[in-house]
Amino acid sequence: MRQDTEHLFSYGTLQRETVQLATFGRLLEGQRDALVGYRITLIPISDEKVVNDTGDTHYKNIKFTGDSSDVVEGTVFRVTKNELEQADAYEVDADYERLVVELNSGIQAWVYLNRTN
Repeated sequence: MRQDTEHLFSYGTLQRETVQLATFGRLLEGQRDALVGYRITLIPISDEKVVNDTGDTHYKNIKFTGDSSDVVEGTVFRVTKNELEQADAYEVDADYERLVVELNSGIQAWVYLNRTN
């Protein structure tokens, strides 16, 4: 991986082309991957504007279980450091934190999760 880029794993809305265009001004290049030892949970969206804009009523979240049978499917994207900051701004409404995980492929990638759920 070039030093000016990072890997970002998405299991939710950042996989949507419309979200990528609105957030980054371009479509991201990515490949399917998975995060083992985590499972999907849902967090209710309290901001009615977000619900109206997206049609979603819940944010997807992931929770560490350590169980190898729990797998979160998603896409790993290559992004610039500036785009990673743009993703931080996009995810702020869901009160997500960003941390590094190792994906099933062995790639080290950033992922967002809400630790309160």
